[in-house]
Amino acid sequence: MTTASVLIIGAGVIGTSIAFHLVKQGCRDVVVLEKNYIGSGSTEKCAGGIRQQFSLEEDIRLSMESVEFFSRFESETGHPADFRQNGYLMLATTDDDMKTLRQNVETQRNLGLAVDILTPSEILKLVPQLRPDAILGGSFCQSDGYADPYSVVNGFASAARKRGLTILEDTEVNGITIKKDGTKEVKTTAGKYTSPVIVNAAGPHAGLIGKMIGLDIPVRPAKRHIFITGPMDQTEFIESHIWKKFPMIVDFHSGLWLRREGPSLLFGKRNPEEPEGFDTSIDWDYFTSIVGPEICFRFPVFENINIMRAQAGLHSDTVDNMAILSTVPGVEGIYLACGFSGHGFMHSPAVGRIMAELILYGKTSFQDIQLFNLERFEKPVRIEEKSFI
Repeated sequence: MTTASVLIIGAGVIGTSIAFHLVKQGCRDVVVLEKNYIGSGSTEKCAGGIRQQFSLEEDIRLSMESVEFFSRFESETGHPADFRQNGYLMLATTDDDMKTLRQNVETQRNLGLAVDILTPSEILKLVPQLRPDAILGGSFCQSDGYADPYSVVNGFASAARKRGLTILEDTEVNGITIKKDGTKEVKTTAGKYTSPVIVNAAGPHAGLIGKMIGLDIPVRPAKRHIFITGPMDQTEFIESHIWKKFPMIVDFHSGLWLRREGPSLLFGKRNPEEPEGFDTSIDWDYFTSIVGPEICFRFPVFENINIMRAQAGLHSDTVDNMAILSTVPGVEGIYLACGFSGHGFMHSPAVGRIMAELILYGKTSFQDIQLFNLERFEKPVRIEEKSFI
């Protein structure tokens, strides 16, 4: 039986960031348990978007801190993140969405974020290839962007390993026992591990881990697709000014999004009818009937682009579209870092620091951390993140 000072369940970007920040602050004997390989879950299947355009101050501050970290990621970890600050362009196609974007921008500016409200003509000047129909305006933040998930999760992991972190891959957790003295015994496919502290960073499987100790964690796993085009060969497009600094473009109302990846484009759209579950098969009917027609309408150049491949991963959604960063009432030494509702990758640097502080010192310098606690679900939701894509 192996003993650790902290056991982290899940070696995705959240688990590895927490581990990195723990060992950076001098915590020793930190062990991460991963049922597959580093970054093999939601991190591997995410689009890598990093935005600060949220509706809640707390989410905006998480993003702003994380953007600062991503900008110095290589100096912090010794590994590049391929962070490209090409901006996020949020499109409003309804009056209500335009009103919400204006409210969001006011909040964002009050926190010091440089973000602009754009008119339809300004949007078309930025991205001439968009079809203007129904676009009422939008918001644009140049310091937003995207990074490479593989580089980020492995950067966190490698840097932490150099400081003594142990990551055990192919080690699936299948049982947790809390002993009378507070020690937690974790049973895995590779043996037993004990620790006074367990961090549940298991992404869409966080609810299953919670059930092992009789805890109901309201995380809803749901499938999300990413479609990848073949290399772009439209000369007029790839030689235009937009191609070099192609932003992440999001239809705020429908959730349709796209961005550049090398010579190709990535795009996707949430399916509000997607059932809860762990299925990650490709739903080509959904692409043919919904996503394909919508992307071709909004971005007509897609009518002549081949789709090279697709992948599907899992969102870990909560009812208020906000993360759970929390202790567990009545159970000392259990910490939750889950339910990120698609924002885990972009918030991972700040979350790693916050959770490390909670574990090591019992408190964090982050303001209003209680907004993310588990107990909030005991009452009807009063506050929610409106910028949920």
